[in-house]
Amino acid sequence: MKGHMYIDGEWLDAVTGDYVEVVNPATLEVVGTFPSGSTEDVHLAVTAAHRAFPAWSRTTALERSNFLYRAYQILLERTNEIAQILTLEQGKPLTEAVGEVKFAAEYLRWYAEEAKRVYGDTIPASAANKRIMVIRQPVGVVAAITPWNFPAQMVTRKIAPALAAGCTVVVKPSEYTPLTACAIFQVFEAAGFPQGVVNLVLTNPGDAFGEAVLADRRVRKITFTGSARVGKYLMKGAADQVKRVSMELGGNAPFIVFDDADLDVAVEACIVSKFRNAGQTCVCANRVYVHESVFDMFTEKLVDKVTQLKVGNGLDESVEVGPVIHLDALQRIQAAVDDAVANGAEVVLGGTSVQPSALRGAFYAPTILTHVSNTMRICQDETFGPVAPLISFTSEEEVLRDSNAVDYGLAAYVFTSDFERAFRMGESLEYGIVGLNDPLPGVVQAPFGGWKSSGIGTEGGYFGMESFLEYKYMSISMSNRSVNR
Repeated sequence: MKGHMYIDGEWLDAVTGDYVEVVNPATLEVVGTFPSGSTEDVHLAVTAAHRAFPAWSRTTALERSNFLYRAYQILLERTNEIAQILTLEQGKPLTEAVGEVKFAAEYLRWYAEEAKRVYGDTIPASAANKRIMVIRQPVGVVAAITPWNFPAQMVTRKIAPALAAGCTVVVKPSEYTPLTACAIFQVFEAAGFPQGVVNLVLTNPGDAFGEAVLADRRVRKITFTGSARVGKYLMKGAADQVKRVSMELGGNAPFIVFDDADLDVAVEACIVSKFRNAGQTCVCANRVYVHESVFDMFTEKLVDKVTQLKVGNGLDESVEVGPVIHLDALQRIQAAVDDAVANGAEVVLGGTSVQPSALRGAFYAPTILTHVSNTMRICQDETFGPVAPLISFTSEEEVLRDSNAVDYGLAAYVFTSDFERAFRMGESLEYGIVGLNDPLPGVVQAPFGGWKSSGIGTEGGYFGMESFLEYKYMSISMSNRSVNR
């Protein structure tokens, strides 16, 4: 497969002519190439988006809605084709890839409807000959930077509300998963979006894109999902021109199991949360707190279930856990596990890389650790791998304190049959998303965003439109004669 950039309605190579290989993490084989753009390519894309903005922003809400709905229909039609590409370059099991593409389509459908709900206000004036109106208008050109762990879903979640609001966009996907983004943009092309409204720039590494959009005054909003380090760099740079920013910068989710929880339900939920996408989700369980009275039983049940998970190439329909994104990630996960063991943790399952079915990819065995303490690196940092550290706790106050004692606050999970406790915990946890007996709280109609170092702003639902719209207040003075009539 060969990817291209999509700028001003045309598929292009990089100005430099440079290409970079895309590697399948399950086999370490090259599955495609893509052009490695420079600041000059970014400039071309921003120019196209800036030129297209006046006309696109003046289209009716219904027109924008129709474009998004056509894209939704076409993306659904191409689900299996795009899911294959996604698994080849990202590694997740094909069933998960299919689910992701369908989820990506749902964002297009939701914002096709939300485009028609950008309302204004009339406000009572303080003088008889005045009228006050408040309208909403698009912020302008939006630069979107998307990650590799959800390469389809994150593209549509970021730009569907921008397009619905009347903004034009320039997207930079991860260098590890550019081909999925190319396939998504083929959908936009087929849906007939006007030239310059949607633009795709591919760069490796991503520094050229960040530097270019920060320096360009025509870019009025940056939306980013990725590391806290890069997010803080973008926020600092955006401050020089007071650009708007939305940042989703990772998490460190506590998964809390109380003694009155249904343990079978909690175990299944833990597996779904922790081992989906090989543990490479920003909302997955990173620390598993289990009440001391049920700790041994929970551990036994979890080990029994996790032992049965099949690791392998995501294209194999029987596989439940695919590879991690690359070999460097494999080494980082191993270093976190080794550090925990060196500080007293015990490996009860996994704890090492594996090579299933003679594959030579970046596979890490689903891992369970016990005798873990909150001070260990594996609890303080986001592991982003298939490792579940189990921590025993004695009281609600203790687990709440430990759960909140990290810099991140994206997602948290609580399993209990006590209705009052569920609400107490839900309201006291310092996280933007709380799953109460629910390991998969993410839906298109609800806000997705974190507290503290997990970022700023939200995506999803009608909340996701806010950061792409400006308020404009118009004070209208009329003559006394016209008022009297």
